[in-house]
Amino acid sequence: MSTPVYFVLTPNYLALDFAGPAEVLRIAADEGLALTLFTVGPERLCRSSLGLVSEIDPLPDALPDKALLVLVGTVDEARDYQGEPALRLVGWLASRLRADTHVACICSGALIAAMAGLLDGRRCTTHHALTDALRTLAPTALIEENRLFVEDGPLATSAGITAGVDLALRLVERLGGVELAARVARRMVVWARRSGADPQLPPQLAARKHLHPAVHRAQDALDADPARSWTLAELARLACVSERHLSRLFREHAGCSVGAYRQALQLARARAALEQGATVEAAASEAGFDNARTLRRLWRAHYGEAPAAGRARAALAR
Repeated sequence: MSTPVYFVLTPNYLALDFAGPAEVLRIAADEGLALTLFTVGPERLCRSSLGLVSEIDPLPDALPDKALLVLVGTVDEARDYQGEPALRLVGWLASRLRADTHVACICSGALIAAMAGLLDGRRCTTHHALTDALRTLAPTALIEENRLFVEDGPLATSAGITAGVDLALRLVERLGGVELAARVARRMVVWARRSGADPQLPPQLAARKHLHPAVHRAQDALDADPARSWTLAELARLACVSERHLSRLFREHAGCSVGAYRQALQLARARAALEQGATVEAAASEAGFDNARTLRRLWRAHYGEAPAAGRARAALAR
């Protein structure tokens, strides 16, 4: 039996929020997964963030068994979701969903779901810039910040834009298995399958929002091999500045110390190893920590829990 998938668009929808996940599911269907894709919305002519106008089907009067709705985000949530088409969609969601309907929200699509009461009491996430807005719209929701995607029963929510591809691959895995999801990822040249436990803002993004070439040279070296026991003198030589000057530049432009940046990279590498099933001892070695005790101490200080808890949650997210 084919699973009906409805991509729900509202005026000014983000093109990549739609196209990325839609291509994942289209390719999965081409690979043999029983899916039937529809594109619907409250307006028959729907303009995207890129100015392209699509002619789409109206919202169905009734949903079939075990349908999957994909709510696509928009450019300006404060404006677009107060428009008449979006409010009609909210009413439709509140009245047409069945007990066996599954809902996936891409980026700010979570706000539409919140307006319809679909997130009440559920674990969820959204783009990091929209967390406060989501909390206002769904005060009883259990919002998990800095997560790529979160699954809670029939509801799945993702962070911004490209994270929709990660969530769509996870949906393919649920519907068709790990091997099928891997084939789709290879066809799309998605170099790494990220899990829902991965952060929206890894260290490379959080601390590289600057243009200083010396700091970038040092960060490039650390990014390439965070497990190596780098000395400040080695990094300063690569950056072509003095040790003291590199330390000052790092704090000014990266917002952290050299040691803190390397430590964040090490924790990210340990986290990836744990998610692949490594023991805490093996993950500590892979990330370049002196021993598992050091990893446990730093992990608890950073994440507020033991590494084993993060490993178990990642296993559930797979």
